[in-house]
Amino acid sequence: MAQSKNDTIEVMIVAAEASSCLYAQRLLEYWQKQDRKVRAFGVGSREMERLGFEAIGRSEEMAVVGLTEVLKHFGDIRQVFWRLIEAAKKRQPKFVLLLDYPGFNLRLAKKLKSCGFRIVYYISPQVWAWRTSRVEQIKKCVDQMLVILPFEKPFFKEHGMDVEFVGHPLLDEISPDLLDSEERKRWRNKYGISDTEKVVGLMPGSRPSELQHHLATQLKTAELLHRDDPALKFALLLAPTVSVEDMKVFMPAIGIPLIFMKDEPLRMVRLTDVVLCASGTATLVVGLMKRPMVVMYKMNRVTAWVARRFVKGTAFFGLINLILGKAAVPELFQEQANPERLKSELTALLYDEIHYRQVSQELGRTKELLGDKGATARVAHILDQYLA
Repeated sequence: MAQSKNDTIEVMIVAAEASSCLYAQRLLEYWQKQDRKVRAFGVGSREMERLGFEAIGRSEEMAVVGLTEVLKHFGDIRQVFWRLIEAAKKRQPKFVLLLDYPGFNLRLAKKLKSCGFRIVYYISPQVWAWRTSRVEQIKKCVDQMLVILPFEKPFFKEHGMDVEFVGHPLLDEISPDLLDSEERKRWRNKYGISDTEKVVGLMPGSRPSELQHHLATQLKTAELLHRDDPALKFALLLAPTVSVEDMKVFMPAIGIPLIFMKDEPLRMVRLTDVVLCASGTATLVVGLMKRPMVVMYKMNRVTAWVARRFVKGTAFFGLINLILGKAAVPELFQEQANPERLKSELTALLYDEIHYRQVSQELGRTKELLGDKGATARVAHILDQYLA
């Protein structure tokens, strides 16, 4: 007998990173609007908890990257891992929805699949860029892949997997007011920014390890830019899962005026002219707003050494360049991502108007390459087969 729409359905969701939490949050909101009685538990954000999500682990505490960082938090992460398995056995969810976070989620998928649970993976691990051997592991423990980048579907199909391209959920976040020039002026004025002033946005990332490795470098870069042009404005854009208090833990002493912004990422980026951005989903946010950027990434030396050995099959590490298939914006890794080099790349964008327009126009292709709006609705529709 099919399950009634009014029956309460148990679902496990594991989203441990800022972008994944936003996409999981939108799915929970969609289910609520459709009056689906879904009771979700697992790993998520405080925003998900406000929707009734039961957090066995919190994304803010689990979003670590790099070998040494993972080892430092291994005990806590391991505890969450086994609590999730225990909860799944007790509550018998209709399916388990995993979002990104492959080091943890693929191990969890293997364990839960052996217990008979159906596993759906939404937001694919970037196995096409590194550790392609993981594809065989994914085939064994994942029932279906729901991917958000156009080149991911043929990749997984070639490996014999059940895969659907759902489009990118960030497209659903673009509202008409974000592209309205008058609204942009009004919002800039709210922060004391005039129409003629240039604003450099700083986006150091959301994970504690990213803040540790990126924030001081980005602020030093801003100081070098400010020394050459005191009229520049600088805005520190806080990720959704990062509070001002969290950020201050990593803040060095600074010698420039700095605007702290805490809002939806697309709304914050709208106020900027150029952005210094940590590699990740943030580059896609900036690209969708057609803001020229410089992409950087730094990590622990041991982790960087491992990354250089395993990354293969792609000339880029910046998501925006991967999607566009070319070096549309500069990307600097590890020792290359030093304040002097970053300042030089940003200066080229700030003061060469022709170059600025060319980069902005190239970034304008991002939206058309990501499919159509409605990713969350398509995901929910696909998941209906598991809810029945």
